[in-house]
Amino acid sequence: MNEKFFELKKEKQDRMINAALLVFSSYGYYHASTDEIVKVAEISKGLLFHYFGSKIGLYSFLYDYATRFVTLELAQNVDKGETGYFELYKQIVTAKAASMGQYPYIYLFLKRAEEETYAEALSEILERREKYQRIMEALRERADITVFPPEISYNNVWNMLDYTVDGVMEKELKQDTFRSDLFLEEVIEYIDMVSKMVLS
Repeated sequence: MNEKFFELKKEKQDRMINAALLVFSSYGYYHASTDEIVKVAEISKGLLFHYFGSKIGLYSFLYDYATRFVTLELAQNVDKGETGYFELYKQIVTAKAASMGQYPYIYLFLKRAEEETYAEALSEILERREKYQRIMEALRERADITVFPPEISYNNVWNMLDYTVDGVMEKELKQDTFRSDLFLEEVIEYIDMVSKMVLS
């Protein structure tokens, strides 16, 4: 990637990043079109290739940028000493909402990348994808599972919360204007509801 990309105005950087996040998350690597990306970003194709060289160059940059950005938000929003199962989950979701405040499609992109199987794209991100998976798994492993009654699977509860958050996220992203604060408010309600059901 051309390091001069970061010399662009932040608004233009984010416009290009958000356009690429949207298109790659919608279509996956193989079917994503650079024509669509430049159309959404309102830039020329020449400019895109000037900074990223190729479609795979853009995808590689985007994955690296997204995982770094999300990891920083997690570091800022998740208390290192927090082990409470539902409180930890809330803090992770708060980090997710903070990331989406700037880049609404960042988590849809990362979710799509988790399922990426196209060889060119996979070989480019595989090592970083495994590192990102380890970070997320380490967070999950911190959760105190001793609060759960034996008949309730703590893994299933976490997965259920993930499915709920993903559903709310996809619903909110279909609105004309995505608001991360409304997204967070809704998912916190669901987390609190599940917490009361499980721990009562």
